[in-house]
Amino acid sequence: MADAFIQFSRLEEEEIFNPLDVYACQQCGLIQLGYTVPASQLYDKSYIYESSITQMGQKHWTEFSKTAAEIGCLGTDELVVDIGSNVGVLLEKFREQGAKVLGVDPAPSIVKLAHKRGIETVESFFDFGIAQSIRKEKSSAKIITATNVFAHIDDLHMLMKAVDCLLAKDGIFIIEAPYILNLIKSLEYDTIYHEHLSYLSLKPMIPLFDKFNMEIFEVQQRDIHGGSIRCYVRRKLNAGSEISNIVNDLLQLEHRSGIYELPYLKKFAVKVFNHRIKLVTLLKGLKEEGRTIAGVSAPAKGMTLINYCGIGTDILDFITEKSTLKIGRYTPGQRIPIVPDQKLIEVQPDYALILAWNFAEEIMENLKDYSLAGGKFIIPIPEPRILG
Repeated sequence: MADAFIQFSRLEEEEIFNPLDVYACQQCGLIQLGYTVPASQLYDKSYIYESSITQMGQKHWTEFSKTAAEIGCLGTDELVVDIGSNVGVLLEKFREQGAKVLGVDPAPSIVKLAHKRGIETVESFFDFGIAQSIRKEKSSAKIITATNVFAHIDDLHMLMKAVDCLLAKDGIFIIEAPYILNLIKSLEYDTIYHEHLSYLSLKPMIPLFDKFNMEIFEVQQRDIHGGSIRCYVRRKLNAGSEISNIVNDLLQLEHRSGIYELPYLKKFAVKVFNHRIKLVTLLKGLKEEGRTIAGVSAPAKGMTLINYCGIGTDILDFITEKSTLKIGRYTPGQRIPIVPDQKLIEVQPDYALILAWNFAEEIMENLKDYSLAGGKFIIPIPEPRILG
């Protein structure tokens, strides 16, 4: 699993490997994994993913909260609930605007960090019972958010039943996730991992929300995570304004792109296979020349990349990280040691493979001492390229 980073004391233990096959429903159009790892296994005590605290991430969360508050007409002291709230970076931005905030997250270690940041967080999966409890103890929610978590949930009908229970009559539900159009167009196949159960587009979401008498009334595209889609959902009884034209425009674009046609998806699969050959050929060629290579950052997507491409310790000497939760651990599958970012500058390998390529510009700026000393960066997606 992409976020199952291994402690040194557990290196001798056998890892659990699960299928990672992608399927497309020819009825509704949803692209999804064929095998679901139990959520209790994914988000247990060892789960250590932290929401992005990069400068790009902070700007994104600030924009998100301000835009959501404006569209949702959020008033002072009205409740915002974030599903899968992680350490609370988004809720902090809503709190700065005077809203009451509450997070819901199942990962114990992450909830502790949220509490340290002063973000009240319920340690649980979000379900109907939790929604009822929040409504009883707090109030209904003017805004419910599910950023990079809607696509993580296997029972979306259960989720929507809970949202329906908690959402105020004039409230809005906002989801944000990597957009399948961007994923395919830019060959972002490393975005596919076990936490991401579905790969979202508008077509399959519209009938889902319709079952709960809700509708998507606004859609925005954002650059974060390689290209994401943000959908604003409301109850149909509150349809006082027109549905934005962008909703229909994107629906038409999805159909024209071919993402609901098997030949198009099969071409994508071939491109993924060819990309692996190109990347591995580049890296092995550098090693044959006697060059040293390290990895930079250890996001979940990077674990898909190194395991699918078979990039192990024979290629990468180590991977550097900013997150203290990951430093000192080893990557799942390939078991590459994770060390502090400073080691990249201290050791000065010839090349550094940026696994969090979606934050490449910020990473390269933060590690400019490495490039000033002659180090070169490798960006793997969408096509392998060397910078410097």
